[in-house]
Amino acid sequence: MRFVVGKGGVGKTTVAAATAVSLARRGSRVLLVSLDQAHSVAEVIGAPRRPGTSDALAAIDGTDRDGGGLEILELDTLALLEHRLAGAAALVPGGPEHDHSLSVPDPEELTALPGAQELAGLVEVTRLADSGDWDDLVVDCPATADSLRLLTVPDLVADTVERIWPQHQRVTLGQGTTQWHLLAAMMIDRLVASTAPVRALLGDPARTGVRLVVGPTVVAVAEAKRTVTALALIGVALDDVVVNGLLPQDDSIRDDGSAAPALHWYVRRAAAQRAIVADLSATLPAVPVHVAHDRGDEPVGLSILDALADDVAQSGAVTAPGADEPESAASRHVPAVEHESGAGVDSVYALRIPLPLVDPATITLGRVGDDLLIGAAGVRRRMTLASVLRRCVTVGAGLEGDDLVVRFRPDPEVWPQ
Repeated sequence: MRFVVGKGGVGKTTVAAATAVSLARRGSRVLLVSLDQAHSVAEVIGAPRRPGTSDALAAIDGTDRDGGGLEILELDTLALLEHRLAGAAALVPGGPEHDHSLSVPDPEELTALPGAQELAGLVEVTRLADSGDWDDLVVDCPATADSLRLLTVPDLVADTVERIWPQHQRVTLGQGTTQWHLLAAMMIDRLVASTAPVRALLGDPARTGVRLVVGPTVVAVAEAKRTVTALALIGVALDDVVVNGLLPQDDSIRDDGSAAPALHWYVRRAAAQRAIVADLSATLPAVPVHVAHDRGDEPVGLSILDALADDVAQSGAVTAPGADEPESAASRHVPAVEHESGAGVDSVYALRIPLPLVDPATITLGRVGDDLLIGAAGVRRRMTLASVLRRCVTVGAGLEGDDLVVRFRPDPEVWPQ
């Protein structure tokens, strides 16, 4: 599964559609899902919507060149959430024999809970990915900030519930407890359980990755760099970057100072865009950087999307001079614990957390019990420490290359002698 993420206006939906069309024409059964509530993927592909439904689901003709096929689903997460909540509310006992002081909110009220829609959408996408009905899922995400919030919701929900009402307290509800409380515990368990397959899917680079779409502008690239940091902190693999809308390079065009204003603009703008791509590839030596050119036509329809996908594939991976070949997403390092020195209570352990391109001014760090709270690039992650670190005290932290390194020493009061 590939999430397609990018700043609004950089052509994220277009690249998502082109990616899906390309996979289908190579023989895959593909589902293109839109989680962007500004749904426009159907218009980009030219797919009809089914009348009388909140979701658009249609098979697209002309994509089965090698036996594959493409379907699209514009998911209405609000309607999906209301349907799920209505089903849950129906489980609550009613009538005078079940009198309780708490009333059940209407589903429409619960849809306003922060993260509720995002979680409902991710749960549904995970269900579709696990169904086996498709070989590939391509997910057109909302704009960058909303996408990052979307990807953090499963961890946020699971961690928050466990802190407020831990599982061991929920399962000890026994005799004398009201049916309402038992039902509440059951619903909370179902909520937490729903996040487990989502978290597993997002954290598996062999199954899930992100294609980051960037416009060839300084502002778009700056946001893309922050997104790279945020994705590393969240723990979702970045597969590649696509710089979209690049002006075609024509070496026969020369600007000797006497060119027409339009030609002068073109030469300068094309040169600036190429410099931006070079800077981005030098900044991300471990990530493939591809380009998609602006060919003048509006990118709508299967043939144009297919040509766009071919353009991206033929561009290869742009790398800086002298840089190593980009690594696969699955091979990039993840948080790791190292024993640096000493023995027993004199040991020093280091937790290395990859934070590429991080702005040091955005880093926040704290510890609550067995968890480390890490913030960077506008997102926060609650990371449960490895068992060896839970018996340690934190003694320092700092940036070393692309890693945030947090050091620990054993706590003599709890360290085994």
